[in-house]
Amino acid sequence: MLRSSHLRWRSRLESLCIPVGALLVALLLFGGLCALEGYNPLSVYGAIYQAAFGSRFAWQNTLLRAAPLMLSALCTVLPARLGLIVIGNEGALVLGGLLAAITGIQLAAAPTSLGLLAMALAGVIAGGLWIMVIGALRHFRGVNETISSLLMNYLAIAFLSHMVEGPWRDPSSLNQPSTFLIPDALRLGNLPPSRVHYGLLYGLAACAIAHLLIQRTTFGFAVRTVGGNRRAARMVGLATGKLTLAICFLAGSCAGLAGMVEVAAVHGRANGALHANYGYSSILVAFVAKQNSLTVILVAILLGGILASGSLLQRALEMPDATVMVLQGLIFLVILYSESLYGQIPWFREPRPSDDPSPAVHPPVLASATVTPPSPSGDLHR
Repeated sequence: MLRSSHLRWRSRLESLCIPVGALLVALLLFGGLCALEGYNPLSVYGAIYQAAFGSRFAWQNTLLRAAPLMLSALCTVLPARLGLIVIGNEGALVLGGLLAAITGIQLAAAPTSLGLLAMALAGVIAGGLWIMVIGALRHFRGVNETISSLLMNYLAIAFLSHMVEGPWRDPSSLNQPSTFLIPDALRLGNLPPSRVHYGLLYGLAACAIAHLLIQRTTFGFAVRTVGGNRRAARMVGLATGKLTLAICFLAGSCAGLAGMVEVAAVHGRANGALHANYGYSSILVAFVAKQNSLTVILVAILLGGILASGSLLQRALEMPDATVMVLQGLIFLVILYSESLYGQIPWFREPRPSDDPSPAVHPPVLASATVTPPSPSGDLHR
């Protein structure tokens, strides 16, 4: 019992130490690149901290970016529990935002609660169906879900451009083609007293519900079983096809809801600004969080702070605005490499019987004695 508990803590410590170590390595590499370009790495990191967490205003900027990252990251986290690597987050977010905007325009005269609910359902259904198509291709045709989801991102972005520049374009949007504005009554408000919109609550609630769904329900147990061994799951009668479609729909619906939040709380309409790379950044959130829905919250806040620091780096240190994208890319590459370290570090690995330092217990050895039977003659003489 104590031995199994000890090994379980080793595994948990490994899951914590490797991602943290990977982040530190990425920061060191980024600091080296900054030094090569003539910037003081400590000044760069100080500016990033001030822009992300140094003041109440900075925290609000960070949380504004963390909200869509939380929702979009679940688009990768949930299928990963089934053994699928889906990276179609950006496409589902874009379509969810587009359909939510169109729904809001059509329901301009509807009551606020009904209109917001309809917009949320439109975003959820659009994103869910988009990712469910990827799951269907994987299950029924054997199409690699990573490649198909990546390519479908470009289809979704092209469809958004077509709709906002063609059938749903507002003639008054000259420099940036957009749809008509949704009514003010259908805009998401802010959490008082701040500039952070209610979409943050959507993200927190979605991460908590996803955790309970996977860890505390029969459906979640079936998903984890399939993710652990798909062949064994089929042998015990689990409907892997239905589970694949269901989990992909739930994953896409979260990203679609993120698109709805961006439309209703930030932009007020659908346009090219929906393609803000939140979907791509959320893939990094999912990998750093090790596919844990609750850890997604912390990682999304961290990455949201990094994304919020780009403008300050440009103003204060005259660094390119895309500097934070370089840092994000380094983190992603190092995290991917660190995946190969799991189970390879001796301290975290389960010791083999030959490596067990505990002394072996052997049965006691009885000393042999030679017993000489008495001679019959001796007995007779006695």
